[in-house]
Parts: sequence; structure tokens; C-alpha cells
Amino acid sequence: MRGSWRATCSWQYLPAAGFWEGQEAYESILGFVPRIVAGSILAFFVGELCNSYVLSKMKVKMRGSALWKRTIGSTIVGEGVDTIVFAVIAFGGTIPASALVTIIVSSYIFKVGYEVIATPITYWIVAKLKRSEGIDVYDEGIDYSPFKIS
Repeated sequence: MRGSWRATCSWQYLPAAGFWEGQEAYESILGFVPRIVAGSILAFFVGELCNSYVLSKMKVKMRGSALWKRTIGSTIVGEGVDTIVFAVIAFGGTIPASALVTIIVSSYIFKVGYEVIATPITYWIVAKLKRSEGIDVYDEGIDYSPFKIS
């Protein structure tokens, strides 16, 4: 494991202070942090884009009905992408493939399960917002590019 990690994080091997004796412990504990941060940021961006896209398209196709299908359906897609991207960037090549698959599957099941459990709360919040704002928006004819500045 250590050899594969060295190959991906060579910046950690700059000389430490002469009095520092904990470099190996530092690397063992904090060595994954750059990959975890990069994986988190990229996974969030890509996963949320997929989630929002699916949620928006489903709302138009279903004419605003069946909120539960839309929230759970978009979560299935978005969290699937999020979980795979994060796990592969954060841990790919540093742990056995079977452990990586276990992380992906268990995280995904937890995230989708949470969405199912939280759906009644979502219904309550959406109903309250629609009453207070008096609007219901459909995303028809829009550009979903995350890089477009309008």
C-alpha cells in the first residue's frame, strides 16, 4: 500500500525539519487528505449536476407530479455518480478493489436510503415554500451547462 501511495503523493517527501521524528505517522494519518478533498469537491460538483439535471427533466416530464419519484430518482443517479467518483479518486489504487466496491455499495445504499426516509420532510418543506412563494417553476428550454455564464 505504501508504495502505491508514494507514487501518487510525492510532494509529501520534501525534507522535514531536523527535529521532526513523526513523518511516517503524519503520512499514515494525513496522507489521504489531498485525495479526499479533491475527490469530495469533484464528486460533489458532478453528482449534484447529475442530480439537478435528472430532477429538472423528471419534473417537466411528469408535469410536476410525484415529487417522491423525482427526488428519489434523481438521488439514485446523482448519488451513484457522487459515490463512485469520490471513492475512486480518494481511495483508488490504495486499497484492494473488493474494499473499494464495499465502500461504494455501502455508501450508496446509505445515501439513497436516507433520501427515502427524508422524503416526508421534503414534501413538507416544498409544500410550505410553494404556499409562501405562490409559484411553481418548470425548467423548460434551458441550457444545463455548468460552464455557461448568463
